[in-house]
Amino acid sequence: MALDQWGTYQFEFGGGLYTNLSPLQLGNRFPGSARILRNFEPSIEGGYRRIQGYEKYDDNYIPPYGEPVVQGSGQSGTTLEIANIYTTPVEGDTLTIAGVSGTYTIDTGGVSYSSANKTATLTLTASLDSSPADQAAVTFGNTSDTIEGVAYFGSRAIAFRNSDLFESTGSGWSKINVPDYGTVLVDGGSQTGGTLDVDGIDVTPQAGDTFTIAGVEKVYTIIGAVSVTSGAATITITPNLASSPADNAAITFLSTSRESGNKHRWAQYRFASTNRIVMVDGTNPPAYYDGTTFVSIDDAPSSAIGAEHVAIFKNHAFYAKDNILVFSAPYDEDSFDVGLGAGEIDIGASITGLIVFREQLIIFCEQKIFRLAGTTVSDFQLQSITDDIGCIDTDTIQEVGGDVVFLAPDGLRMLSGTERIGDFGLAVISKVIQSEFDNFITKSTSYASLVIREKSQYRLLGFSSSITDESAVGILGTQFSGQGGSEMAWGELRGIRAYVAYSIYTSTTETILFANTDGYVYQMESGNSFDGDDIRATFSTPFVAINEDPRVRKTFYKLFLYADPQGSVTTNVSLKYDFDTEGTIQPTPIELSNTTGAVGFYGDATYGSISYGTKLKKLFGTQVIGSGFTVSLQFVSEGTDPPFSLDAATLEYAVHGRR
Repeated sequence: MALDQWGTYQFEFGGGLYTNLSPLQLGNRFPGSARILRNFEPSIEGGYRRIQGYEKYDDNYIPPYGEPVVQGSGQSGTTLEIANIYTTPVEGDTLTIAGVSGTYTIDTGGVSYSSANKTATLTLTASLDSSPADQAAVTFGNTSDTIEGVAYFGSRAIAFRNSDLFESTGSGWSKINVPDYGTVLVDGGSQTGGTLDVDGIDVTPQAGDTFTIAGVEKVYTIIGAVSVTSGAATITITPNLASSPADNAAITFLSTSRESGNKHRWAQYRFASTNRIVMVDGTNPPAYYDGTTFVSIDDAPSSAIGAEHVAIFKNHAFYAKDNILVFSAPYDEDSFDVGLGAGEIDIGASITGLIVFREQLIIFCEQKIFRLAGTTVSDFQLQSITDDIGCIDTDTIQEVGGDVVFLAPDGLRMLSGTERIGDFGLAVISKVIQSEFDNFITKSTSYASLVIREKSQYRLLGFSSSITDESAVGILGTQFSGQGGSEMAWGELRGIRAYVAYSIYTSTTETILFANTDGYVYQMESGNSFDGDDIRATFSTPFVAINEDPRVRKTFYKLFLYADPQGSVTTNVSLKYDFDTEGTIQPTPIELSNTTGAVGFYGDATYGSISYGTKLKKLFGTQVIGSGFTVSLQFVSEGTDPPFSLDAATLEYAVHGRR
């Protein structure tokens, strides 16, 4: 091009984040890619789209200590005994008591907790305003502790916090780890002391279960193994009976123990025309829930008690613990009778994850991957996929677009089928962002992952107790190719702090939940903010030499941005010259906006003050200044605007002399 003659350079945005190429190489080879792509996602519809936000699934926090109650009437002063509590309260915690005025605070050193009795004696900083009733509900204020599990099942969220499971449809949390042992009644009157005869038992109660007795004060805890004969049992309890119960007085169970539960993993399925979700937590027996009844599989073999991984494969429930894979009888998640088709397999290495893929159960270990083929115990076959590569974190395993993504020691890998039957590809797919990925791994102590199926997108979220919400990091990848991951486009996430996450697609609705340490469950891909806070998003193109000659200076005059907004949008654009090196004079940012009072958006508009049908501005033009050998466009958006896509941009420029 002749000197001083104007030309136009076009950026077509796409390809995602690259951090494995030098600045000049990246600009020459992939000018529409990104050197910074933070809270923008490579879109399957083209360009880069600012991510959606998240908001609370339920404005109520999950109760931190289950559903504790007052233990006995007549209490007064600064001492309060409570029962049906499975986690030790902490000094400084606040609480209210049904029927008693005021909010109370636990004094310094004011907690005496009995794990055996499931009771706590609290010293309060102020005297009780009045004597609370026996079994009056005690409600604790929110605390800071880790939510160890979240799932979505049957149009409700399920969450595990401090030994208890709760569910919510969006307007309050209800406890679900309440056992159903049948219509249990007192068997005979005039009973006293620390034992109780009962009958009407369908399922054996467990040590640690709590219950009340109609007409008798206080909550009671089972403190020994229970032996049931013909539906009757003598149970050992604490405390001693406050009074003698009437014959056939109703027994109401309040809770079954899920103490010391760790990260929960889940599997949903349908057996015998009933939808269920099964869960494991690394400590307790597996359990399942059908939306009404919660069942702890207490008679599971020791090799399944404390299982860390679960999957439903060929109508069997598979539980993995250490190197043992235990599977139930067909269509019966709590039957382990070998004669009915149950069994176990010694994998020979510690299992780090399970996933069903292409009619096979994929079994991940740290340095090996196996597959289990077949349909029943008679033809199950365990075969090796590789002895050199494995998965180092189960919470990174997800199926994306017909492939399985997982975290290996050398980065994210993809297990994908090939044209050869029974063969798999295991390509590393994170090499183009290796430096960013290494930084992400360094900052994180644990991980949560999810899939946004409508976007063919995988998200890996890092967690550390020392990282704030604002500085929480994550990686997102959008799959553009059919399979194999060769066209995975990457971006970075900031501001989503997730210890656990869960996503599911039901009917035509995708629900994505996550939680951390603040007591709430959040719904991702919902709203235009981070629960009321601004979303800060940054996209920077590579440094481009324009005519591939980095030693010829160019002067820039006009910028045109092609965008696809979903509402009012304000973003800033800056031209960064000559690799943004120290001493280079950089122009001030320019604001681009289509915000207008005349455009109405359904659901947000005020009748009489707007005009429906007005078209949104999609082409933004502005004068620019400055000159340089290379140039990069940097877009920064910070606010609560609806998502928008950046599709392409053109720069008008003139070439000057060589230097």
